[in-house]
Amino acid sequence: MAMNVGSGNGSGDPEVMMDINTTPLIDVMLVLLIMLIITIPIQTHAVKLNMPAGNQAAPLRPPEIVRIDVDFDGTILWDKQVVPDRAALEVKLKEIADKPEQPEVHLRPNKLVSYKSVAMVMATAQRLGVNKIGLVGNEQFMK
Repeated sequence: MAMNVGSGNGSGDPEVMMDINTTPLIDVMLVLLIMLIITIPIQTHAVKLNMPAGNQAAPLRPPEIVRIDVDFDGTILWDKQVVPDRAALEVKLKEIADKPEQPEVHLRPNKLVSYKSVAMVMATAQRLGVNKIGLVGNEQFMK
């Protein structure tokens, strides 16, 4: 412990300064901070997933695939056959949604088609209950 000594008031005796020595206070605060950090539990960021158990048997037959192409001008092709309007598309998608084992729907938009045309097909499929739908041919957009 130290005591500060002032310069004095002109006489030969130095004046004693009576300030608090903060060094021990800082030491105690640092020890308390370290103890607090050590006692805080470690946060684990785990996501609980329900994973399938065991080996499932391979499917007996490959899944049926329906390919829907959306051309650059918004024309919709169902397995390479032109769908004349949205009502005809809804009828075909409703047939797929009503099947007990839904076929996979592969939606392949052209690189130049507007997003509105593709979003219309996806929204219609979702509204009618088609569960197995995916976008294919995305490699054309990587350039």
